Amino acid sequence: MKLNYREQGEGQPMVILHGLFGSSDNWQTHAKKLAEYYRVILVDQRNHGHSDWSDDFSYELMSEDLLELFQDLDLKKAILIGHSMGGKTAIRFAQTHENLLDKLIIVDIGVKQYPMHHQEILKGLHSINLELVNTRSEAETILSQTIESVGVRQFLLKNLYWKDKNVLAWRMNILVLEKEMASILCELPKKEVYLPTLFIRGALSNYILDEDIEDLENQFPDLAVKTIHNAGHWVHAEAPQEFIETILEFCLR
Repeated sequence: MKLNYREQGEGQPMVILHGLFGSSDNWQTHAKKLAEYYRVILVDQRNHGHSDWSDDFSYELMSEDLLELFQDLDLKKAILIGHSMGGKTAIRFAQTHENLLDKLIIVDIGVKQYPMHHQEILKGLHSINLELVNTRSEAETILSQTIESVGVRQFLLKNLYWKDKNVLAWRMNILVLEKEMASILCELPKKEVYLPTLFIRGALSNYILDEDIEDLENQFPDLAVKTIHNAGHWVHAEAPQEFIETILEFCLR
C-alpha cells in the first residue's frame, strides 16, 4: 500500500510512525524541531490519517507498507521512531529489514501481548452518530460522556474532517481497527535486533514495566531505556521538551 507521508528538513532520514487512532499530524510540532537536524518523514499508517483503508491489517502488512515507502523514497540508514502501535510496526520492520536502518527508537510499547483496554475509547467513538452530529463541539460533548480526559478527547477528535458541507467523517477506519484489536495488541515474534535501540517510557504509564526490561535486553542487545517522569503513555505530548532532548542525545551521540 502506498502510504501518505509528509516531510521536512534534510540530511539523514528520520521516519516517525504514529500510534493507534493517531496520524502524522500528531507529530508536526516535533518534526519541526527534529528537521533542524534530519530529513523527517511523518507517515500515516494504513487505516489512519490520509492513507488508504483496508480490511487487511497486521504488523506484517504495515511493515511491508513501510518497506514500499522506503523503496519509493530510496531511504537508507534511517532512524526509525514508532509510538505505541507504530512502535510495534517499527520493531517488526527492524526485525525484517534491519539493513535499512541506522537506529531504532520505540516509544512506550513493548514486544509483549497486551490485554484489551480500549473499550471505553471504542464505546465513545461509536456513541457519535455522524449522520446526526454536524459540529465538532457536539461530537466532543457526546464523547465526554464516556471519556473523561480532555487530552484524549482532543486526540481522537483530530480524526474528524468535513467530508462534505455539514457532513463529518472519520479519517481512521474504526470498524477494522476494532475488529483487528487482538492483532494490534498481539505479541511480536522473538527475533533479535542488533541496531542501537532506545526504548522511551513514561513513568506514569504501565506499557513497559520494570520486569519487561530483561526480555527487551534479550531481543535488543544494544539497548538503552529512558524513563521520562511526569509523563504517561503519550510521552511525546506530555513531556515534549525532555522527549526531544532524549531523542537528539541518542541520535547525535
